[in-house]
Amino acid sequence: MANTRGRYVAGSAIVLALLVAAPAAGEDLSGATRLLCVPGRVSHCIDGQGCKYGPPEHINVPGFIEVDLASKALTTTRASGENRSTSVDHLTREDGNIYLQGVEYGRAYTMVIAESSGELAFTVVTNGKAATMFGKCTPRWESDLAR
Repeated sequence: MANTRGRYVAGSAIVLALLVAAPAAGEDLSGATRLLCVPGRVSHCIDGQGCKYGPPEHINVPGFIEVDLASKALTTTRASGENRSTSVDHLTREDGNIYLQGVEYGRAYTMVIAESSGELAFTVVTNGKAATMFGKCTPRWESDLAR
């Protein structure tokens, strides 16, 4: 059992590394209404204390974020076991980008996703604190969800 778990963890790490280190020529998101996004390295800054850098889980950011543009929601994947969801207050598709913004629990967030490449920039701010993440998004088609 431990050997199987070790292979699963190693395989998952390789898949995640490939997703995060994907080349700049990513997938075209034009017309997609569901996305799967992977945040990469995170900077977390506190006013007067400076910034720290590391993986998303260091500041409680999930490893995968499902973006449902039709229902205007950000959710964790079922596999994460976290069952987290945030509504999108403002969504705009303009000039080849998807802009998402919202406010929840005293924090404001903005996501900008390039439709031509899936490049992601994501910020979360509150009084005296800010987190910035970069990553990648890929389309999530209905056939993917049936698996």
